[in-house]
Amino acid sequence: FMLLVVIIALTALLYQGCSDNSTNNSMQSPQSLYTRLGGAAAIDTVVAVFINNVAADPQINFFFGPVLADTTGVRYRLLRQNLSQQICMVTGGPCLYMGRDMRIAHGGMSITIAQFNALVNDLVSAMNTLAVPQGEQNELLAILGPLCHDIVDNGNGTGCP
Repeated sequence: FMLLVVIIALTALLYQGCSDNSTNNSMQSPQSLYTRLGGAAAIDTVVAVFINNVAADPQINFFFGPVLADTTGVRYRLLRQNLSQQICMVTGGPCLYMGRDMRIAHGGMSITIAQFNALVNDLVSAMNTLAVPQGEQNELLAILGPLCHDIVDNGNGTGCP
């Protein structure tokens, strides 16, 4: 159960308050965001750097406990795989995410908007490290952003944009 909560928390916390000035490259290009991000291998690389950022982030790493400490463990590999698959799916790739509903998975966790934003910042840092173009970053964050309302403050979204 905790692994699923971790997977969902990481995935959901990919959000950052996207502003109205974000670009929508899907209107500018016939290619899916999945393709523009570089496909499965590129998404998995972003997820790997993202997970490392989260593991080093004292604001939120306690949510993930030993899962992130053992990069050779089954739970770590499953977390990475599920995150990659969810991003693949929401960006128009051929993957299917089978994780839990965000509201159910985060019920009782009392996640604050500050913690949510810390995880988002870890994702943005990973994308910046790997030179993901700003337009694609904004598009991904806009897709994941609405999940904030299901995660923060036991699912009532207090503080979400």
